[in-house]
Formats: sequence, structure tokens, C-alpha cells
Amino acid sequence: MTSAINPNDIDGTYPIAGQDNNSQGFRDNFTNTRTNFQYAANEITDLQNKAVLKSALTGTVLDNNMAGSPLSDANISDFSAVAAILGTTSGSVTINYVSGHYQTVTATSGASISLAFVNFPTAGNFGIVRVAITILNTASTVVLPAAVSVGTSNLQGYNAGTISYDQTGTFTYDFTTSDGGTTISVFDLNRNMDPIYLPSSESATGIGGVISIYTTATYIDASIPGTGTLPVGVDGQIKTLMIAVAGNSYTVTVNNAGWKTSGNGTLTMPSSIGAAVTLQYINSKWYCIGNNGCSFS
Repeated sequence: MTSAINPNDIDGTYPIAGQDNNSQGFRDNFTNTRTNFQYAANEITDLQNKAVLKSALTGTVLDNNMAGSPLSDANISDFSAVAAILGTTSGSVTINYVSGHYQTVTATSGASISLAFVNFPTAGNFGIVRVAITILNTASTVVLPAAVSVGTSNLQGYNAGTISYDQTGTFTYDFTTSDGGTTISVFDLNRNMDPIYLPSSESATGIGGVISIYTTATYIDASIPGTGTLPVGVDGQIKTLMIAVAGNSYTVTVNNAGWKTSGNGTLTMPSSIGAAVTLQYINSKWYCIGNNGCSFS
């Protein structure tokens, strides 16, 4: 803005010393001085109401609320975001966008939480909030709202709106939207998003539990009798099972077996070392794409 203050309105040579001076000159100078003071007061008040400040002015509370005003062509450093610590809880958890771009929550051990998102930026503006969820017990799950519909196809542990966990720890997700929260995308920041190409493996010894779908390979120590169950996978996912130590046959119950018309099937691996099978999850079923000595029923 251009200041309305005009110092040229004041005659700095008046009054002239050593002679009579017309009183009108005094009145003109006083009037113009008063007018400029008013201009100054108005402009200072306007600045106080609108300027971004480093600290609060004397007698005021700092409020740098930009109220949606644009900020462009900025070069910033040492920038931080407010963290909202939501504590340990269960049931519904509200992620309020205005509370901070980074929010943390811990699921009560063994309990589940349901996320709800509020106050995202209006449609046409991009919003992102990072949520770190601590899981203390693998019995806990995280339920996502129906609006979270993008990025879920390869989200580890996700099935029909719910994320399950095969291990404890802190799992961090980014949630983004550009339509005011009608459609929300999710991105898993600290677990491999695509189980198809997981490079990791697990070792199983005489287990009778669930075979992980979060590893590419499972090495079986058959020196102790055991059985396992292979859960449903993600379309395109590859899973390999192999006998690393001989001793006993190993039976796997396979959910959605491709060699069955419907339902589960049984995969029997002989006791000999090197027996192996490679399965791929296609069209919601596990199909055998490689076999060394295993049988199916």
C-alpha cells in the first residue's frame, strides 16, 4: 500500500523568526499535522491487524492466522509442523486436520481403533496429514473410513476397510486429499507396500499357526512335526514354501486354493529336503506355478 502520510503538507519554515506571522499558517500546520497523525494511526492499526509478526506486540496475543491467504514464492528453512499427541486409546479416534500435520495415537493393548478425519482443506486444495499408530498387541486392528479408497490395494494387512498387524511397533501413514476429504489416499511409509516383491523370508519350525504373507519365502524345519495355514493374498503376489530341514511331512491349509472349485485346499510337502512349491495369488485364488514333490488336495 502507499502511505497517505504527506510530510510536505507541513510548512517547516513557518513561523518565520523575527517577524509577525499570520495565525492562519499556524492553523494550517496544526491541521495538517493532526491529519497526518490520523493517517499514521490508521495505517499502524491496519498493519497490526494484518501483518505476520515474529512475536506478540505489547499488550496483545500473537495470532498469525493467515485465514487461507496465499503465500507464494517463499524460500523457507528450519520449518516444523505442529504434532498432535492423541495418547493411548481405543474405539473412535478423530484426526482433526487443524490440530497438526503430524499426529500420533497408540491403540490400547488388544483393542482396536477406528479413524475419522475432519476439517481437511476445502475441495481444490491439497491436504496431507501424517499419522503414526503404535500397535502394542497384534490383536489390535485399525479401521479406516470408507473415504480412504485410494492406495489400499497394496496396503499391508488391509482387508475390507481394516488393517491387521502381524507384528507390534509403530506404523506411519500419510493420508492425502484434494476434494475436501471425500476421497482420501493412504500411503504406508514404513512397510513395503507391495507384497508381490517382498524380499524377506521367515523360518518355520514345526509350527501350527499362520504362515506370513508379508514375506516372499518360508523355510520350513520339518525335523519337528507341524502344520500351517496360508491366508488369502494380494492379486499378483508370489509365495514360496520349502523344506530346509528334513524329517516329517508338512501340511499347509491354503485359503482360496486355485486347485479347488471353491474354498480352502490342502498342500502336503514331503519330508525330504529341497521339497518346495511356488504359489501365485491370481483372481483371488492361490495357484501353483512351480512344484518340487508336493501334492495337492
